[in-house]
Amino acid sequence: MNLGAHRLSEAVFRALAAGGGGAAVRDLAAAQHSRNILLIRGVVDAAAGTRHPQADRTRRAYDLLADVQAHAPAEAEAVIRHPGTGAWARRTLRALHGGAAAPDGGGPRPGPAVPAVPAGLAAVAAAAAIRAGVAAVVEVPVHEGTVALPTLGRAVLASGGDGDRAVVRVVPRGEAEIVVGDDRVRVPPDHRAEAPGWHGARRLSAEAGGSRIELLLDDVDSHCLPAATTAAGRLTGAEAARWQALLNGAWELLVKHHWTVAAEIGEIVRVLAPLAPPVAGQVSVSSRETFGCVALSAPEDDRVLAVTLAHEVQHAKLTALLDLVPLTLPDTGARYYAPWRDDPRPVSGLLQGVYAHLGVAGFWRRQRLHEHGNAAIRANAEFVRWRDAATEVVRTLTASGALTHEGTAFVSAMDRTLAGWRGEPVPDPALGLARRAAERHRRHWRLRNGSP
Repeated sequence: MNLGAHRLSEAVFRALAAGGGGAAVRDLAAAQHSRNILLIRGVVDAAAGTRHPQADRTRRAYDLLADVQAHAPAEAEAVIRHPGTGAWARRTLRALHGGAAAPDGGGPRPGPAVPAVPAGLAAVAAAAAIRAGVAAVVEVPVHEGTVALPTLGRAVLASGGDGDRAVVRVVPRGEAEIVVGDDRVRVPPDHRAEAPGWHGARRLSAEAGGSRIELLLDDVDSHCLPAATTAAGRLTGAEAARWQALLNGAWELLVKHHWTVAAEIGEIVRVLAPLAPPVAGQVSVSSRETFGCVALSAPEDDRVLAVTLAHEVQHAKLTALLDLVPLTLPDTGARYYAPWRDDPRPVSGLLQGVYAHLGVAGFWRRQRLHEHGNAAIRANAEFVRWRDAATEVVRTLTASGALTHEGTAFVSAMDRTLAGWRGEPVPDPALGLARRAAERHRRHWRLRNGSP
């Protein structure tokens, strides 16, 4: 499989450090694609090097994936870029080298380490073959009675447990079936469709102002889920329709008023993974392992979805940048106050949080100009709250002594962006709301953790 060389120009670094990046984030997405290829190859080599009993099956799966890439590069690339593919490869490689991993189809689990299953690469290869219409017969591991094919969906089998193998047969037209013993599940030509034993990965799309976005609403591939999150489970048709309506509104708002952020989201985000709702509010999570996936509970409205995407795309940009440029020194154990968390944070966590909230402040800085009445006061308050919170944490990072040379330049550029925003006028009622919220958070944090 082919790799590209990736170099980050100084101009792109400066644009990212200032909080933006725009179309330049395409370079980060390309680097992540190459990273996934390297991880996949690492699984193959580690399986062979450790003489894993699945090494031969893993190699055959790799050869099939390479064959699909040669015949239909776009279809192979879509599966390789899928966030769940990179997460599976990273976790499996870690397990092959003696770390913890999760079984096929599962996210990271607490408790004892489980065996690595490098033959899970067969599911990646089978998905690519089905998408490309490349004839193949490949054995895929079964996990808890299911076979998940990244970007396509999941077969739910009446028989077959962990350690069993399903045979995936693909004919040249792309039709496929998954067989375990006498149990057969046919993959429908429209992979999004529901069929006996088949849960298709639904697709969402939205268009506004000539800009279009297409996403997977993936409630079937648990590898897309970051650690310590709970999936919402299989969505009903009505629930999926609500996600589509929310995306329609959020995308129109983003393209109309936040077009640079919309361009970044359109370039990076590929998957929405629904989470179970928290006790109150809404939760969203991004992970370094799952670049391109935003895991989130159902938002209240399209505005909440828009700001959530603006927040999470910042995390994605920074995690991709960190794969190319180290910004922090090794952790010394020091922990600091973060105005958006209930727990003390290391420098690496502070950097992630401040960069994400720089994006949140930037969203409300523009959005407040398009709101009226009480909504405008609340939007201004959100702008001030997160502008000032980001300023505080930038100063903490600068004084920490825990940044690399590049990290210092990165944080300084954020500070210059915030300095320009600090001079912008804000209505007094919004200032009061923001300051009271900040004081309330700090007071509760101190009760919980002591002095920062």
